[in-house]
Amino acid sequence: MTMTSTCDLCDLHKGDTSGAFRVLPPVFRSFGGRAAFAGPVTTVKCFEDNTSVKAALESPGHGRVLVVDGAGSLRRALIGGNIAAAAARNGWAGVVVDGCVRDLAELAACDVGLFALAPMPLPTERRQAGLVDVVVQIQGVRVQPGDWLVADADGIVVLVAGA
Repeated sequence: MTMTSTCDLCDLHKGDTSGAFRVLPPVFRSFGGRAAFAGPVTTVKCFEDNTSVKAALESPGHGRVLVVDGAGSLRRALIGGNIAAAAARNGWAGVVVDGCVRDLAELAACDVGLFALAPMPLPTERRQAGLVDVVVQIQGVRVQPGDWLVADADGIVVLVAGA
């Protein structure tokens, strides 16, 4: 399957003022073994606790992309090598984390796309579950379950399904 690049999508939708096409700010770095990925969005909203992230990625992904609203926290890693390996094993296309990751060598070896803000070696404390499949704000950009996300070396774009 060929994937349309984010640049081509931006060219195609550059006049879109409907809000159906959105571009995330260029603050994310690629950490996973797949440089490019696309799929329908599932969301998790959590803060410095990856209980719901782990549960989601340990379930069948069916080619989806998990978008994690970690509130941009740089204090704890929401995904590490074991969780990324579970995502790859369970058929997730990718993960976008508005927060940090850890175990960089392990992440790079996983066949899953993974974009996040930065590396951070500290793990989370598992205290409470986050919210699943809710509308989130990722760096000020609205992302909702069912949207379509495309990520590659040039950036990350989100489209309303069918746009």
